[in-house]
Amino acid sequence: MAVPRAVPHVAMRPLWRCRNCGTEWPCEPARLSLLSEYQGNRTSLIVYLSSLMAEAYGQLGQLNPDRHVNLMDRFVTWARRG
Repeated sequence: MAVPRAVPHVAMRPLWRCRNCGTEWPCEPARLSLLSEYQGNRTSLIVYLSSLMAEAYGQLGQLNPDRHVNLMDRFVTWARRG
């Protein structure tokens, strides 16, 4: 009997939704994972998230050109507080 593999909480591009739970990425489990992975190096985490935010902004803008998207809170602000 095959054991089901866990689906990681990673971004499903170009929708930028979580591949596991379907919520906007980064979801809470992804945030916790990122905080753990970048523990002690918050600056690198913020740089990484900022680059992903720029990518998401471009992709989401192509999908919904009439909708203004503010991604700062979703991608970066939480990591500053975290």
